[in-house]
Amino acid sequence: MSRLDDPALVAEEYADEMRLRRRAAAFTGATVDVRELIVAAVVDAAPRRVLEVGCGWGELAEWVARATDADVVAVDFSPRMVDLARERGVDARLADVQELPVDAGEFDCAVAAWMLYHVPDLDRGLRELARVLRPGGRLVVATNSAFHLHELRELVGSGPSPSTFTRENGEELLRGHFAHVRREDFDGQLEFATRHEVEEYVRASISMSAFVHNLPAVVDQPFAARRANSVFVAEKAA
Repeated sequence: MSRLDDPALVAEEYADEMRLRRRAAAFTGATVDVRELIVAAVVDAAPRRVLEVGCGWGELAEWVARATDADVVAVDFSPRMVDLARERGVDARLADVQELPVDAGEFDCAVAAWMLYHVPDLDRGLRELARVLRPGGRLVVATNSAFHLHELRELVGSGPSPSTFTRENGEELLRGHFAHVRREDFDGQLEFATRHEVEEYVRASISMSAFVHNLPAVVDQPFAARRANSVFVAEKAA
C-alpha cells in the first residue's frame, strides 16, 4: 500500500497537476462544497495575514484573499504547484510545512486543506503551524474520514485508507499543539455515472491506482461511494 506521507511519492505525484485535477473534478458540482466552509471559517477569524500550506494550484488561496481582503501567502512542496499558483496572482512560495521560512507569530490564520496526511513528521508540521500563528490565531484544516470512498476501496481491493491524519484522529493530533479544537463533518455520496468514470478516478488515486487491474468488468451504474469530509478549526492559546 502506498504511504501518503512518503516524500518521494509526494514529490512524484505533484510534479504535475494532471492526476490531482482528475481527482478534484470528481467532486465538482457536489451539493456541499467543503471549500466554502473552509473559507467561512477563515473569514470568521477576521484575519489580516493568512498562510495556506500545500496550496496546490492556488485556487483556495485566491478565494480566501478575495473573501477576506487579507494578505495571503501560499506555500507548497511542489515547484510546479507554486508556478501554477503564481500564474493566478497568488503570493506563492516553495516551502515545506515541516520547516516554514517565516517568523513566529507572523500570521493570524493558517489553512491546511487535504494535505496534512502527506507530512512525514506530522507532529513537527503541526508544531510549525502553531509557531507561525500569533497567540489566539486559528488553523483551519480539511481532511477525510478513514472511511471516505470505502466502497470504492472495497471494489478494487486496495485495503483501508493509508491516511495518517483523518476525521477519526485529527482532534487528538491537533490538541497536542492547540488549546481549542472543534470539528464539523460533511457526509454524502460521490457518484460515478459509468464504469469509465470509476476507472479514471481509480487511476488518478494515489493509494488505489496500483489496484486498477482489480476493477470488475461490470459495476453498478451509477456507482456510489460514501463521501466523508471534515473541517477542523483549531485555536492557539492566547
